[in-house]
Amino acid sequence: MKAQAIGRKSIKATNSIINNTVLIVIVALIAFAGYALWDSNQLHYAADKSHYSVYKPTVEDEGQSFMELQALNDEVFAWLSVYGTNIDYPVTQGPDNMKYVNTSAEGHYSLSGAIFLDYRNSRNFTDFNSILYGHHMARKVMFGQLDEFADKQMFDTHRYGNLYFNGRDHGIEFFAFLHTDAYDSSVFTANVGEEEHQAYLDGLIEKAIHFRDIGVTIDDHIILLTTCSATSTNGRDILVGRIDDIIYDEPVPGAGIELDYAGNRDCIVIKIPIWIIMLTITMIALPIALAADIYNNIKLKNTKEGEKT
Repeated sequence: MKAQAIGRKSIKATNSIINNTVLIVIVALIAFAGYALWDSNQLHYAADKSHYSVYKPTVEDEGQSFMELQALNDEVFAWLSVYGTNIDYPVTQGPDNMKYVNTSAEGHYSLSGAIFLDYRNSRNFTDFNSILYGHHMARKVMFGQLDEFADKQMFDTHRYGNLYFNGRDHGIEFFAFLHTDAYDSSVFTANVGEEEHQAYLDGLIEKAIHFRDIGVTIDDHIILLTTCSATSTNGRDILVGRIDDIIYDEPVPGAGIELDYAGNRDCIVIKIPIWIIMLTITMIALPIALAADIYNNIKLKNTKEGEKT
């Protein structure tokens, strides 16, 4: 009888350990899910255009708000807006093309980085071709909407933008959208030589998925907005426009312009949907609980058989 009592106590102790272990694992996984959701929200808030809207230069304040941002980070020098999208951000330029991959426009460390001009380009946008880079993030932040221009309707209905630099606004008229490889030197060569202007322009047009003829010549200044693509390994999506002295009016939301497109692929910064996190928790916790229950039943059965004998 003493041995049987010890056996029962041993089973109870084992059951308690297993149950507590399962509980700890579940609590830890739930805590991880909560942290992952919080971290994702923080990341995307830091990258959302609303975070920077207070610094956007306006005619009314004569660019005073923009100068406040420049006081925080003197490598901020321009502001880019693509009408009808969430692309509405300050533009930076670092000593290389790595700094603003993980540094915000305010100069702080940030996985969402900032929109930045190729270090080989002039801040006055006097080069024939200027290249802007930005992360492709979910929730349509940073350059997370560029891939939507692969849709013909999106390309046709979102034709204009604005580029503020040197204390005044300049218009952008977009004329091409293309997909290429990150190592395509025929595209990713900033400030190409004068003798190469025509070949460069012809190459962009040849690669274009969508193109409209707005009369771009080798005497113009063009700008490339580029981000990574989820459609191919090392793929890049690029929206190309011409910088004009004409200032285009921003369309009123709802006036024939579609603002809500579903593109949300995230190529550089990974967002874990909460349903995947909870499904993972369930898939891990249930087998553990089931195994514990089976183990308890076997132990209990063995104990009862021992008592009968």
